[in-house]
Amino acid sequence: MVEIDKITGLPKELLDFGDITKESQKIKIRAMQARFSKVVTVISGIEEEAEAKRLEKEMKKKLACGGTVKGTQIILQGKHVNKAKEILRKEGYKEELIDA
Repeated sequence: MVEIDKITGLPKELLDFGDITKESQKIKIRAMQARFSKVVTVISGIEEEAEAKRLEKEMKKKLACGGTVKGTQIILQGKHVNKAKEILRKEGYKEELIDA
């Protein structure tokens, strides 16, 4: 039997709010100087921690770099501002809301 959402009255399988939240998130990408003159790329503004971890794993693989997640903030080793913006755009985030 199909589960019905209590709020909308629609089947739960039809409801996918993930794309809606992606389109409304304002994301900030910036390169910063870390310890010992090393450059890191910091991506902030992602609302869910699970989504941040998934994106971090995907970006590390595509950019061939190290990185970590602190809360909902992604920190990548190296200067990857433009490449990270392109990856986020391909993942479904609006280009106008990505501040790079």
